[in-house]
Amino acid sequence: MNDLNIPARKNGIELEYDLEEPPQKVWRAVSTPELRENWLPKEALADPEAISITPGEEICYRLRDDAPPFLESTVTFRIAPNANGGTSLRIIHELDDARLRRAEKAAANNNGFCVMRAA
Repeated sequence: MNDLNIPARKNGIELEYDLEEPPQKVWRAVSTPELRENWLPKEALADPEAISITPGEEICYRLRDDAPPFLESTVTFRIAPNANGGTSLRIIHELDDARLRRAEKAAANNNGFCVMRAA
């Protein structure tokens, strides 16, 4: 079982997994489009290309919801070798839509963008 002593994020989640596979194999799974497509389909991506890459260590993609208001988020995969010869995989998924950043800074009565969801 994983020890999840990870600080809470305001607009996202962070998960950590210890995998038996070597880091090179996990890196291929998250960075090669044909392999990534098995678990992160290109339809979920705002852009099929990664927005940042540190080869063998970290890759970040921009996602877009498939339903209105089509909010965007980022998902970052951080890979490191673990003590057992496998891989420590940290997945950080954060809501990062520019419209929400503007709304956070705006006054409540500015007639700006408003996000509402049905209960």
